[in-house]
Amino acid sequence: MTRDWWIIAVAIAAAALGIALAVALSFARWKARYIRQSRAVTTGKIAEQLAPHFPSFPLNPREARFLGSPVDFVVFDGLEDGEVRRVVFVEVKTGAATLTTRERLVRDAVRAGRVEWLEVRPGE
Repeated sequence: MTRDWWIIAVAIAAAALGIALAVALSFARWKARYIRQSRAVTTGKIAEQLAPHFPSFPLNPREARFLGSPVDFVVFDGLEDGEVRRVVFVEVKTGAATLTTRERLVRDAVRAGRVEWLEVRPGE
């Protein structure tokens, strides 16, 4: 009878060890994926702030105004020359990032020409 208990105890210990290893491996994979995603988000946020200062930015960085959301920048093209030729909405993406639903809605409104000027005078 003693030997049977020993076999059962070893089997239970082996099963528990197997479960513990599976959980540890699963956690390690999740942590690695989370860290990768976190780094990608941080890199994207830094890139979107610095984008106008990169040589590849096609517009004058002094004419860019950071918004952050739902688009990263509004650029007043020509403002430095005293002649605004156009207003450009700029969204910066890094890696495999795609537009969010809200960003697509803004893009579609701009492309459809649904853009207006509104002057507000508080207190009047």
